[in-house]
Amino acid sequence: MISVNDLRTGITVEIDGTLYTVVEFLHVKPGKGAAFVRTKLKNLETGAVFERNFRAGERLNRAHIETKEMQYLYNSGDEYFFMDSATYEQISLSRDLLGDDVYFLKDNMTLHVKFHQGRAIGVELPTFVELQVTHTEPGVRGDTAAGGSKPATLETGLVVQVPLFVETGDVIRVDTRTKEYLSRV
Repeated sequence: MISVNDLRTGITVEIDGTLYTVVEFLHVKPGKGAAFVRTKLKNLETGAVFERNFRAGERLNRAHIETKEMQYLYNSGDEYFFMDSATYEQISLSRDLLGDDVYFLKDNMTLHVKFHQGRAIGVELPTFVELQVTHTEPGVRGDTAAGGSKPATLETGLVVQVPLFVETGDVIRVDTRTKEYLSRV
């Protein structure tokens, strides 16, 4: 059990048999009335995000999440296959479970897969991923005065806004949390 006063971003809790990850939290102490905690919770099965308020001091069941270091191998249709680095056991995760995380998966990439009671519930991506630009329009000379940006399609199918100097074939670093361009490699 964990008190809602101790909630932090990324903590996984179990409410009515369903797993939720805390996306945001805010302790509110109104001038009149009791304090409460306003949270944004993400359902790990459906991916839906909703807001819920808890009374201060209320207790929730904390889910025990186990992580294993695994290597991404390949995908076949909507199934993505991972191999345990220690036991060489393979598992598959559906695209529905992974959501937008599939745009950051590269062959032979090492990452952490999260398990709850022996069932895979998602992946924990590295903070930054290096991906190659497969298509982007050429930057027009003189457009740089405003510090503009243009869309670029990456090797995984993700489209991000990049500065005008980035060209097709460049390798760029992308933040997996915000899906934003960080730098050229």
